[in-house]
Amino acid sequence: MERDELEAWLRLTLCPGVGNVAARALLQAFGSAPAIFAQTAASLEQVVSAKQARSLRTAPPELLELLESTLTWLQQQQEGGDPRRAVLTLGDPDYPQALLQTEDPPLLLYALGNARCARSELSSEPPPEWASAPAIDPTRCLAIVGTRSPTPQGLDTARRFARVAAECGWTVISGLARGIDGAAHAGALDAEVAHSPTVAVVGTGVDRVYPKAHLALAHRIAQRGLVLSEYPLGSAPVSAHFPRRNRLIAALSRGTLVVEAALRSGSLITARLSAEQGKDVFAVPGSIHALQSTGCHALIQQGAKLVTCPQDIFDEYPGQPERAISAPTPAPIAVDPADPSHCVLRAMGYDPTGLDTIQARTGMDTAPLQALLTQLELEGSVARLPGGRFQRQG
Repeated sequence: MERDELEAWLRLTLCPGVGNVAARALLQAFGSAPAIFAQTAASLEQVVSAKQARSLRTAPPELLELLESTLTWLQQQQEGGDPRRAVLTLGDPDYPQALLQTEDPPLLLYALGNARCARSELSSEPPPEWASAPAIDPTRCLAIVGTRSPTPQGLDTARRFARVAAECGWTVISGLARGIDGAAHAGALDAEVAHSPTVAVVGTGVDRVYPKAHLALAHRIAQRGLVLSEYPLGSAPVSAHFPRRNRLIAALSRGTLVVEAALRSGSLITARLSAEQGKDVFAVPGSIHALQSTGCHALIQQGAKLVTCPQDIFDEYPGQPERAISAPTPAPIAVDPADPSHCVLRAMGYDPTGLDTIQARTGMDTAPLQALLTQLELEGSVARLPGGRFQRQG
């Protein structure tokens, strides 16, 4: 993209009071972003309000700085396996066609990674900078989302489902958030596959990583998949950005799997948007006592498909591999039923359980019970949760 064209697109996104709806009307009326800014005020007022026309006639003060930083970011792309960089406009053949079918497609998408969105019918060959990058098949994209405060079992479930999905040729879409999102991306990257295993749709600029703890994960995604954002470079993690990016996760995916979510979780926004677009919604059930499962149970009551293994998802889609893709059943722990640790594990069940409850069920004194829980935690049989609770693993 030439400098003048990029400047016009950036200016269109920055103009105060001119949102996506007005911008798309202007593009339809005048054909391109540079053409919009060549119009007189009178011509603009035939399409938008007088206030919006005045805004369009005045260059935003931050435009030049953003233009220079974006050009610098694009020019920093190097050969040798470094993630590719691109700014995709609504008219770009590489722009994801699934987003064009939504009510509110972004004007611009910033892309960082070694994968590319499936090309439209406007072009049959990728541009040189994307020539060797595998394309993402939009018919094989699964969103996996959930709470930022998952149980250990929730993390394991998300990672396992994502790995199996990637091994079956699907691309896992998520939001790079703490918890289930991060586990889903990591699980997809666990798979040894040639295609692009995962896409992160973020609520910041693609040059920033939030949370910081996912810096290494974001780098791995860019090396083998794709990081996408509609927000300009340098954009900070603003709370309003994250619900909006959920519409992109839903739109890019053929279906949405919610692993764990509370009733007010943002993951339910993604599920709702997916359902409104006529796509499949799947939910993993959990304990009736676990806050992290209340949102999943609500989705199931509303018609989402209850799933307990990856096969439950892929049964909905024809043409999947015939090999068994159900989650492997872990071997039972070979312990003596008279062993105190066995009694504690049985007393815990698989729900998050407080120390007082375990003590009441086992009759053990506090000190030896705490010592035994610490031993089980070190062995990986029990995980310690916030609030002084414990949960059995496996």
